[in-house]
This record gives sequence, structure tokens and C-alpha cells, in this order.
Amino acid sequence: MHFLSIGEAMLELSEQAPLWAMNVAGDTLNTAWHLKRLAGDAADIAYFTALGTDPFSARIEDFIAQAGLVTRFIRHEPTRGPGLYAISLRHGERSFTYWRDRSAAKLLADEAAALDAALGWADIAYVSGITLAILAPEARERLIAALQSARARGVKVAFDPNIRPRLWEDADTMRAVIMRAAGVADIVLPSFEDEAQHFGDASLEACAVRYGAQAGREVVVKNGGRDVLLAVEGRLIPHALVPVEPVDTTGAGDAFNAGWLAARLQGLSPEASVERAHALAVHVISRKGALV
Repeated sequence: MHFLSIGEAMLELSEQAPLWAMNVAGDTLNTAWHLKRLAGDAADIAYFTALGTDPFSARIEDFIAQAGLVTRFIRHEPTRGPGLYAISLRHGERSFTYWRDRSAAKLLADEAAALDAALGWADIAYVSGITLAILAPEARERLIAALQSARARGVKVAFDPNIRPRLWEDADTMRAVIMRAAGVADIVLPSFEDEAQHFGDASLEACAVRYGAQAGREVVVKNGGRDVLLAVEGRLIPHALVPVEPVDTTGAGDAFNAGWLAARLQGLSPEASVERAHALAVHVISRKGALV
């Protein structure tokens, strides 16, 4: 199985009082990292992004390679470098400060041939709303069109809306692009709190239906560690989960996505898959940092 994750790999600063520790992370990279650990040799997992040619970009690429991920689809932009973010924690909940204006990843979809080559290799492609948000409008169109073409050739597409309003030029554009991207996906992995705030969904079911659950799309409505709603093969399946007090919620949703995708690819039932996904997310939130 060839799994292609598309997005931005960033330098991550996490507070280790009185100092700060530097790591590598990013939402779609986090999912690929965990998925490789779950799948092992049963899957080739590649990361598609753009980096610079500076030492920090090299550090990120080395990290990706050492994680066992395929790096052949990473593009290099000599005039740019990696993005950086810092995590601030309060009672286990995190907030972020970003420095990414000159991130090379903003150009990841600028070369159509490179994008098509990566998607031509893939059996499954994974992308997020953050991936789309950092791109210029024409690059977003290029990426969505490439995903649609790949899906027509039999590539499965998984999408996490991962709503981050500050990355978008305006709310209407954000909502429109997210729904268009979801429309070319086979699997959608939204987070209910964000969806309720920005799309007005009154319930988990309303969120699942808006993302096409009734049309057969596989939708998992995450709910901050609480009860989730699964939509599989046109069925809506409520599933109870036991919430856990977090140490650091950074990367919890990314880990959940990896657990769900790995379990479903292994042929597990929706109920067993969500239990595995939740267990991995609980493991991640019990420690600091996105990658545990």
C-alpha cells in the first residue's frame, strides 16, 4: 500500500522550562509519522512537501527519512525555508504562535508535474485544511483538481478539514474551499467543536450529513475525546468514548486520524477502528509534543 501525505513540515518549539526544545511536526506529517509506526513494513508512506536548501530544512528532511517515510517527493525551493511554531500550554490546552510567511511549503503545489507524479504513485492520498489554507488560490485549485483526477483513477482521498481561521484570507473562502475539498474525498475526519463554530452544525449528525455521510462517504466526527459519530456505508453509528485529562492536546486529532486509517486499512470494523484511534490519541495527549 502506498500512502501519500501532503502538507507542511515545520520546526516545533515546545516549552521545557526553563528552556525550549526543538522538534519537527505538522498536522499531516504527524499523521504520516504515527501511521508508519502502526503499519510498519505493510505500507510505504511518503511525505509530499516543499522545503528550502538551508540546514534547518535538511534537518527536517533527515527527520522524515529517519521516521521511515519516503522522501522522494519532497521539492526544494532555494529562496525559502521551513516554517516555525511555538506551543504555549495552559491546563493541558495549547495555543500556537507561528512564523511561516516565507515557508517553502506554501509553494508545494506550484509544480503540477511533481504533484501528478506523487499522486500517480499513491494508493491513498491524505490532505488537510491547513495544507489548503497556506497555498495561494491558484495552487489550491491545482491541488484539488489533482486530487479529483487521482480519485477518478482509483486513488482514495482522505481529508481532515482541520479548521484554522487565521490561515485563511476570509471565512467565506475557508468554508467554500473546505467543502470543495471534502467533495473529492472518500474519507472525511472533521472535529465537531471547530465545525460547530465555523459551519454552525448543531449536532454530530448534522456535521456528518453535511460532509456527505448519507451519500456513502466515510465520515468520522471527532469530539475532543468524547463520544464520536461514525458514518460508514450510509450508516450513522454513535460510539461512546471515555474522555481523559490531557497533559498536552497537541497532535491528538492527527494521531486519531492515523489510528483510524490504519485500522480501517487492516479491515477492522468501524467500532474497533475508533477504539484504536482513541487509544493512540490518549497516548499522545498523555505527554508533551505532537509526536510521542
